[in-house]
Amino acid sequence: MSALPRRDAGARAFLDEHGRRARPTVLARDRALTVPGSLGDQLPGGAVWRGAVVTVEGTVGSGATSAAMAIVAAATAVGEWAAVVDSSGTWGALAAADAGVALDRCAVVRPSTRFSLDQWAAVVAALLDGTSVVVAEVPRHARAADARRLVARARERRTVLVPLCAPRITWPADAALRIQADGGVWHGLGAGHGLLAGCTWAVTVHGAAVAGASPVRAPVLAEAG
Repeated sequence: MSALPRRDAGARAFLDEHGRRARPTVLARDRALTVPGSLGDQLPGGAVWRGAVVTVEGTVGSGATSAAMAIVAAATAVGEWAAVVDSSGTWGALAAADAGVALDRCAVVRPSTRFSLDQWAAVVAALLDGTSVVVAEVPRHARAADARRLVARARERRTVLVPLCAPRITWPADAALRIQADGGVWHGLGAGHGLLAGCTWAVTVHGAAVAGASPVRAPVLAEAG
């Protein structure tokens, strides 16, 4: 009769070691997208985790769109695709290119008429299936049930969902990070002379992954093209 398999501590350690070596390696770039520039410096680990929801909030001109562009640039910089649901028509190609977005890898969806809530949810869900980052302007009166389904889909597809929220519009579901754009100061103009050289935006980052779970408020420099 053949000998029974060994069950002592040495045998278990041997099997554990070989199991560890055989386990597929998950590279850092497969778990997260590194966000370049000064915005990335304010994020936990300098990156956004794949499958996470990162809301960006702010008024027109506050730097909210620039923050969203930086996250899109993180995907296109490594040869991946991103998509933007631009219901208000404020996503500019030149500004996106200046932010580092590869325009040939960024699809922009602009409805001829404003999406209904059902249409908006269906479009965002479809984009989550085929891209690494989806930026979506959140419609007024967005439904919590739709938002929760999109959160689950983003997690399943390992796509970063970036709900872009205008003033008095909130994302009615969970988010790993919330970035609040607080406005900025332009540089380069003097008294009747000069050229715009860039802008320093102030952003506040909220989230459980932020050090001490406390908001981090810091300047983010963006150069003018």
